[in-house]
Amino acid sequence: MPGVDPRRPGIRAILFDKDGTLVDYAASWTPINARAIALAAEGDAALAERLRAAVGVDAGGRALSPTSIMAAGSAGEIAAALVAAGARFEPAALTRALDDLFLAGVDDMVAVGDLPVILGRLSTRGLALGVASSDNEASVRAMAERFGIADLLVFTAGWDSGHGAKPEAGIALAFAAAVGCGPREIAVVGDTGHDMGLARAAGAGLAIGVLTGTGTRESLGAQADLVLDSVCDLERALFG
Repeated sequence: MPGVDPRRPGIRAILFDKDGTLVDYAASWTPINARAIALAAEGDAALAERLRAAVGVDAGGRALSPTSIMAAGSAGEIAAALVAAGARFEPAALTRALDDLFLAGVDDMVAVGDLPVILGRLSTRGLALGVASSDNEASVRAMAERFGIADLLVFTAGWDSGHGAKPEAGIALAFAAAVGCGPREIAVVGDTGHDMGLARAAGAGLAIGVLTGTGTRESLGAQADLVLDSVCDLERALFG
């Protein structure tokens, strides 16, 4: 694949998704998803089966499609879907419980590669870096600390940071403003259609899909400028 020099479109900053992009989605989130269903079902096996079907995961917690709300949705969106399918919670209470569960799950997460090296090389090239997730902001910060990349990031945000949820443009526009760039000067990297939609809604200069989450070349290709196997390939793709 020919290199895409970010100087050509004027890329000065990169906004990463977290889960499925910096964190291997299947390895990290399959057990977390299973725990989320168990929490919402409260020991009711029949209800658990209905809840899994409603949010698109199998009995082990594996996401069944690139559009699964468990892969792309916020805790609030997941909670709403689970309550609509029969979970006996108030949506706000279940949202809080899921956010707590997701934060606790940071200790079990698996990085897609040596993140300090991968992001460090991009930072050394002068690119400002940020992470924007459909998870809560506390989980984003905890992940960054756990994997040793917090000092490389100039922006971290989650669904609860006040910028709106993916695929709305707000979180990418907030990143651009935080690093002093225009939207066309940022690249958005992610594994779902929500991430690509975010890039397009914000008018980002590049939308880059990766295959370490639930997205496929087919599901990402229509919206992405590039689709890479993982962020491990990002520097080479950008700089040759």
